[in-house]
Amino acid sequence: MRFTIDAYSKQFKMSTEMINSKLKAKKLNYIIEDGITYIIVKQSSVITSEEAQPSENPPKSPPPVKQKTTVAMVLSLYQKENQQLKDKIVQLESKIDKLINDKEQMLRDEMSRIEHVYSTKDEQLKNIIELINTKLSSEQTNTVHEVETLTSIEVEKAPVQEKIVELKDYLKTLDLESYQRKVIKKRFLAAYDEDIRVIKQNGKLYLNFSKYDYSDLLEY
Repeated sequence: MRFTIDAYSKQFKMSTEMINSKLKAKKLNYIIEDGITYIIVKQSSVITSEEAQPSENPPKSPPPVKQKTTVAMVLSLYQKENQQLKDKIVQLESKIDKLINDKEQMLRDEMSRIEHVYSTKDEQLKNIIELINTKLSSEQTNTVHEVETLTSIEVEKAPVQEKIVELKDYLKTLDLESYQRKVIKKRFLAAYDEDIRVIKQNGKLYLNFSKYDYSDLLEY
C-alpha cells in the first residue's frame, strides 16, 4: 500500500515534519510520481496500526460495589478511636507528671539556694558581731587597765611622793556633815577652770598638799 504524506500522517498519527525527517533519513520507503511523494507501507503494518488505535467508545467499567456497613464494623471503628484516645491521654498524663516533677525540682533548688544565701549571711553577721564584741571587750579591758594604772600610780604612790589625795576621800576624814561635804565639793568644781590647785582626772577631784594650800576652799 502507498500513502501520500498527508494520508500517512493521519493513518499513523504522525506530524508531517517528522515524516519528512524520516524520508530524508531514508527510514521510510517512498516513490515519487508526477511530483507527488508516496510512502510505501506493507499491508500488515496498516492492520497493526489500526488495531493499535484505541476504540472511540471503550467499554465502560462496572461501577464499584458499595460495601455495606455492619454493626461489627462500627464497633471496631469506635474501639480503634477509643484506644487512640486512651493512648493520647496516657501521653498527656505522662507529660503533666514530668512538668510537675520539673517544677517541684526547680522549687526545691530555689529553696536550697535561698537557704544557703541566708545561712551564709547569718554566718557573716555572727562573725561581724563576734569581731565587734571582741573589739569592745579589748577596748573595755584597756580602759579599765588604764584607770587602774592611773589610780595605782597617781593615787597610791602620791602620798609617798607628792601627797596627792582624792577630795572625796579627804573630806571623809574631816568631821563634817554630808551637806557640808557637798558644799565644799561644789566650791572645788566651781574653781576648777580658774584655780590651778584643783586637779581633776577621770571625773574625780584631787588635792596636792605638797604644793598647794587649800584652807580657803576647805573652810566651812
